[in-house]
Amino acid sequence: MAWREIERKFLVAGDFHGEVSGASRIKQGFLSSVPGRTVRVRVRDDKGYLTVKGPAQGLTRFEWEKEIPAEEAGLLLRLCEPGMIDKTRYLVPSTDGRHTWEVDEFHGDNEGLVVAEIELSSEDEAFERPAWLGAEVTGDRRYYNSCLIRHPYKDWKP
Repeated sequence: MAWREIERKFLVAGDFHGEVSGASRIKQGFLSSVPGRTVRVRVRDDKGYLTVKGPAQGLTRFEWEKEIPAEEAGLLLRLCEPGMIDKTRYLVPSTDGRHTWEVDEFHGDNEGLVVAEIELSSEDEAFERPAWLGAEVTGDRRYYNSCLIRHPYKDWKP
């Protein structure tokens, strides 16, 4: 299934934990992480996913994702480029009920990095900004997972 993804990304500057509705552990690697085209393998809890992302045009980019057996995803992770993303994803519903924030707390070489993403239906869609939201980093490649495997947060954090 092909579709477009419109998302904005922010640093987290406050405590969101009291608003969490769910959480899962994610491990992912990249079969290809060239700029403008990535192929990602992910294990999220007990499910596997294969995802292809295209180049961004503004806030919009092509994304195709397919669920695959976790065992197969585990095998594909062994073929990935060096580096692994390990994070806990928290789901935080907005108080207006229109969106759900995905807050990623990174582990390993990216320990200390916490980012929040929101998916929108259009680039100009209005959304509620929770008090714990920090600076916007949408479009800053340093915060792309495909960049964090090569240039982990521990090497450049402010």
